[in-house]
Amino acid sequence: MEYENRIEIEKLKTAVDQIKDELAKIIIGQHDFIEMLLTALLSDGHVLIEGVPGVAKTITAKLLSKTLQTGFSRIQFTPDLMPSDILGTTIYNVKTQEFEFHKGPIFSNFVLIDEINRSPAKTQAALFESMEERQITIDNNNYDLKPPFFVIATQNPIEQEGTYALPEAQLDRFLFKIKVEYPNKEEEVNILKTQNARKGAKPETLISPVLSEADLLRFQQLIYDVLIDDKILNYIADIIYKTRNHSHLFLGGSPRASLATMHTAKAFAAIQGRDFVIPDDVKTVLPNVLRHRIILNPEYEMEGFDEDAVIKMIVESVEVPR
Repeated sequence: MEYENRIEIEKLKTAVDQIKDELAKIIIGQHDFIEMLLTALLSDGHVLIEGVPGVAKTITAKLLSKTLQTGFSRIQFTPDLMPSDILGTTIYNVKTQEFEFHKGPIFSNFVLIDEINRSPAKTQAALFESMEERQITIDNNNYDLKPPFFVIATQNPIEQEGTYALPEAQLDRFLFKIKVEYPNKEEEVNILKTQNARKGAKPETLISPVLSEADLLRFQQLIYDVLIDDKILNYIADIIYKTRNHSHLFLGGSPRASLATMHTAKAFAAIQGRDFVIPDDVKTVLPNVLRHRIILNPEYEMEGFDEDAVIKMIVESVEVPR
């Protein structure tokens, strides 16, 4: 007997597959990266992307925005960027003799921030307030950010000169931290072939919109209806609890990490065409949820351990629910 989903997962999966097909016109490989971006988008959370220059961080985010019929803005973070350059500013109108608020680029649905660690703490803090509260306050006036509101920020892990590291409390505002690796040789050959065949055509012109704003909001709401068994919830809690008592870690995951794991596992299950979560969904999203929320003990970091290695160690030590 064929299983039938209780909710309209088929429509969601069809839309996701169409987005993947559109991105595949330009982006070669990076399947996991794209799936995690879509998972975060459907989970209504923000994403920090880390990778060396030239691995398609920015172009993937830009092309993803082209598949959505929503507002888009791009902000290049620099050391001289001020909070008003992001949020907007109040200007005196001589004709009306009143102050008027002119909205900044944060007032959009899809906001791409390049090199977020290039900007000083004051500007970073202004951004993170809007990410968390979905509103900004200027001159004692509150301005709501219209949903959907999705922030993708990029940073380069290698270059440190002229950068300002994001504090842990601000990193926690991001639902995911996604690491983007180099393509393999076969993918690199295909990148060269695809670029050569485009004959100078701009990538953005080859991408067609797939999801309307209303569709995206409906699918985001649909994620809440994906089933997750109590055994899976206990499995998530066991893993996060172990991060707080692990010898390799100075700081473990908070309850926010547990909630993020639960919600993104539901979104990932929906992307796979299921209306219920399985343990593999949890395992897939977990590194992206945890890698910016845990801190290694210095001695283990010196021994060559990284966050992903410790997360894998912890996951393998927890019994998988049957």
